[in-house]
Amino acid sequence: MLMGEYLHTIDNKGRIILPAKLREELGEQFILTKGLDNCLFVYSKAEWAILENKLKQLPLGKPEARAFVRFFFAGAAELDCDKQGRVLLPVNLREYAKLDKEVAVIGVSNRVEIWSRECWDKYNEEISPTVAQMAEDLACLGI
Repeated sequence: MLMGEYLHTIDNKGRIILPAKLREELGEQFILTKGLDNCLFVYSKAEWAILENKLKQLPLGKPEARAFVRFFFAGAAELDCDKQGRVLLPVNLREYAKLDKEVAVIGVSNRVEIWSRECWDKYNEEISPTVAQMAEDLACLGI
């Protein structure tokens, strides 16, 4: 399971270090793509295959389905780490997620998310007051 919060910086070549615990779970090669909430999603190849199968099930006749599939696949890149655990983030994905220097790398069960540190801090400030209400609303799902 992918979990934890790690704060890192992007070097001048556009690389970040993925924490060893996350690299172990992701495997030698993994998929990076645009995520929701203006962050990047990182999937192991096995998890990406599961997501790909689900997205293939969407009805192509619906414009929203086509747009959603395009969103995930058009920006996706297959990556691997160098010997120091660094991964080069493609320019288009860094721009999408507004990644500049400071980033937050978080494990979220079956994926890793890479956030601009500023956006991550802002997101946490906004979400904190409503977490108790969300938990109450999700109780019907057995959480």
